[in-house]
Amino acid sequence: MSVSPERPKDPLDLIADMTREFTTSQDAEQTMHHGLRQVAELLHAEAASLFLLENGDKDLVCRACHGPVDITGLRLPPDHGIVGRTVMENRSQLVRDVSDDPDFGGQVDEKTGFTTRSILCAPLTVREHHLGVVEIINKQDGDGLFNMEDMRVLATLARSAALALLNARLTEQLLERERLVRELELAAEIQRGLLPVPDPDDAPVHGINIAAHDVSGDFFDILLDPKGRRWFCVGDVSGKGMNAALMMAKTASLFRCLAKSMPSPGALMDTLNAELCETASRGMFVTMVSGMIVEDGSRVLLSNAGHEPVQVFHRSADRFEAIPAEVPPLGIFPDIAGPGGFPESDLSLAGKDLYIFTDGVTEAKTKDGTMVGVERIKDMLRAGRALPPSQQLAKIAETLLAEDIKQRDDITLLIVRGPDDLRTKGSTA
Repeated sequence: MSVSPERPKDPLDLIADMTREFTTSQDAEQTMHHGLRQVAELLHAEAASLFLLENGDKDLVCRACHGPVDITGLRLPPDHGIVGRTVMENRSQLVRDVSDDPDFGGQVDEKTGFTTRSILCAPLTVREHHLGVVEIINKQDGDGLFNMEDMRVLATLARSAALALLNARLTEQLLERERLVRELELAAEIQRGLLPVPDPDDAPVHGINIAAHDVSGDFFDILLDPKGRRWFCVGDVSGKGMNAALMMAKTASLFRCLAKSMPSPGALMDTLNAELCETASRGMFVTMVSGMIVEDGSRVLLSNAGHEPVQVFHRSADRFEAIPAEVPPLGIFPDIAGPGGFPESDLSLAGKDLYIFTDGVTEAKTKDGTMVGVERIKDMLRAGRALPPSQQLAKIAETLLAEDIKQRDDITLLIVRGPDDLRTKGSTA
């Protein structure tokens, strides 16, 4: 920022100058120092300082000063001294002789060797916003004492400086929010990149993920390992926001890496739990179902760590069977599954469909405040059974995002379609 050496000729010039600099400057600290120097020169003061309320208004901190002594960084209680009195009373203070004022402590003078004779303070206030205090010390002309006209001028300058400072802060906050929005958009794009590319409808496994906000704590994945086995998973990280999203990204990445070399879902969950326990923080955990389709696609191995029950639909009987979790979620503590490790379910897929979803599916609320619930989801799944998997998922998503239903959490749903009974005759459940 270029600083003009010419001093404003009157308060109006100075007000215009400070407002312009706070609006255009990229360096708030330099702008405060420059404005404070001009105030001191205009009122012929030997020194000046700018105190701002910080730490939830518990501290008055000197953020700029002008004069022979640098007290930048000095912290005072908001009820301390003449500066604190200015804040507490929210009005200007004219102290012609500090020796007559009981609130003048003199500790700063003792520490710095500076001699304070007279003080003039004005609050930095814009309506309900109390920002701090501007203080000028020791008038250098006339009788050496500040007067009522000086106080009037300083109060006017302080009100304008407070407005300019508040506008600068609001602008900074707006820019920060815009930066966060851009970062969330980037994080959401990265998360979407972690999801698998949709397979053709004749593939056995399909999934969908719909974030409730910018980023999601849910995830699913589908992959083929080097042996040609098809793996899949659905997970839900506790909590919301960026922490949950980062935990989601870590867990999803670990699954994709570990599944390629693991013998079974139970072994994968053991290793995944150990990895998460090493670095998990703030009590976060992950509910998760992992599975692997084996043989000719007629069987599946499943392991469930604290997640919603897997719903098995028997086509010929037109009924659902729930397979609940047998162990707690991942990331709570090592060896949580006990000496036998994470248990597995070995199921026949012949004539069956598996549905795995997060609680965001069942806990969506209708307008009357009731949850969608598992039974209504079953009805949706049953009604869309004849559709190709991609269309069935799209239909359910459309229903859950309808105007009469409020999405409360991330929505993730995975479908595993088994072969027809005739193709796997003789297989056992």
